[in-house]
Amino acid sequence: MNIIVYCGASKGNKEEYQNSAIQLGEWIAKNNHSLVFGGGNAGLMGILANTVIHNNGKTIGVMPTFLQERELAHDNLDELIIVESMSERKETILEKGDVCIALPVGPGTLEEITEVVSWTRVGQNDNPCIFFNTNHYYTLIQQFYDQMVSNGFLTQADRDKILFSNSFEEIEDFIKNYKAPKVRSY
Repeated sequence: MNIIVYCGASKGNKEEYQNSAIQLGEWIAKNNHSLVFGGGNAGLMGILANTVIHNNGKTIGVMPTFLQERELAHDNLDELIIVESMSERKETILEKGDVCIALPVGPGTLEEITEVVSWTRVGQNDNPCIFFNTNHYYTLIQQFYDQMVSNGFLTQADRDKILFSNSFEEIEDFIKNYKAPKVRSY
C-alpha cells in the first residue's frame, strides 16, 4: 500500500512531533508500505523519509522545480518525481497513494489534507483521510468538523470517513474497513 503522508519542512517545537514522524516511518516500513510524500529532506518530511529509508522501506517523493532549485529535495529516495507546480504535485501525490495521513503541520500542509478531505466528498478522492493526532494537535480541527455536523454543513456519514488518531491499531482498522463515501448529489 502507498501511504501518502502530508508533513512539512518544519520540525515543530515539541519532541513528540519528531517522534510521531519516526513512529509513522517505522510503521510504514515494517508493514511493507511505501511512503509517498513531498520529497523534501527538511523538518518532519526529512525525519519521516530517513526513518523509512533506515528501515528498508520504499520512498516516493514529488517536488515542484522551484523547491528542488532551493536544494530541499531528498537525495536518497527510491523515486523523486519533479513537477512544475504545487497543483501538479498534489495531483501526482494523490494519484500515487492509497491512504492520506497528515502529521502535525503548518498552514500549507493543512491546506493539502483539508483539500483531499473535501475531494472525498465530491468523488475525487477514494482514499481514507487520517489526521495523526499527536499531542492532541488536531483536536480543535476534529471539534470543528463535529461542529460542521451539528450545524448541518457536513453529514455524520461523511464525518465518520475522517479519522483523528495516533493509534496504529485504530488507523489499521480504519483503513481496512474504509469505504469511500457516496458522491453527493444536489
